[in-house]
Amino acid sequence: MIDFIRENLSYYPMYYRMLFKTKKEIVPERVDYGSDKDQYFYYYEPKTPVSDKIIVWVHGGGWNAGNPKFFDFVGQNIAREGYRFVSLGYRLSPKNKYPVQIEDTCAAFNAAVKHLKGKGIDTSRIILSGPSAGAHLSSILCYSRKVQQEYNVDISGVIGYIGVGGPFSFRESQGMTIKMLLGMLFEKGYDRVQAEPVSLMESSSIPMLLIQSRHDGLLEFECAEDFARKAEAVGNKCSIYEVEDKRNTHSWYTAGCFLFGRSEDKTVDRFLSFVENS
Repeated sequence: MIDFIRENLSYYPMYYRMLFKTKKEIVPERVDYGSDKDQYFYYYEPKTPVSDKIIVWVHGGGWNAGNPKFFDFVGQNIAREGYRFVSLGYRLSPKNKYPVQIEDTCAAFNAAVKHLKGKGIDTSRIILSGPSAGAHLSSILCYSRKVQQEYNVDISGVIGYIGVGGPFSFRESQGMTIKMLLGMLFEKGYDRVQAEPVSLMESSSIPMLLIQSRHDGLLEFECAEDFARKAEAVGNKCSIYEVEDKRNTHSWYTAGCFLFGRSEDKTVDRFLSFVENS
């Protein structure tokens, strides 16, 4: 309960920093891949690239909020570090029920790869990532061959995966907030196993880093442990990083951490270290 209260109290300082303390040095390129207002992605080209690796990021927001524009500060931060960054958008619940969100995530990924190739950019070294609801969607895209085949997605260029604060398993012990969000995401009677990352994961050569906090306030730490156990069972390489920063509630460590540089936030440093070493 204390961490749930801390999570809710974190919104004002995070929004304040986002609105008044964030430098916008790069103008992202917007690319629409569908007719809906949320079917687009932002592409950030760093002023001085330090690597040929590309970070493809699926935003969070409980499946019912957020878009690439809102999370511009994440793209700004990563691009300042010298990495090409793509932020994928998708249609939101409750108006749009699952599997619309994974359908859009796959379509956006395909469109982004095509767009980058059109620019002459090598797409053979992609780090796929997402926080919260975006961790749910990106993990399915990365580790479910069934979904890849259904939506004709080629992930051969993905060399690493980072899931941050993700509902990788739909545990019965989850709090009311997650239960409510899942209730808005799915039609009544939908078989949720067909959308649960831990149930959909198959063997893969793509190593993963799971970033999770024991003081999340919304999600249980066991979600990452469930996913890690499944990874071990199918032979996938997985490591869990337990958030050490004082800003360790859900919204802070899944997205708000990118309002700080890597020298100021250990989570950001761990994220970028994984990218560098992949």
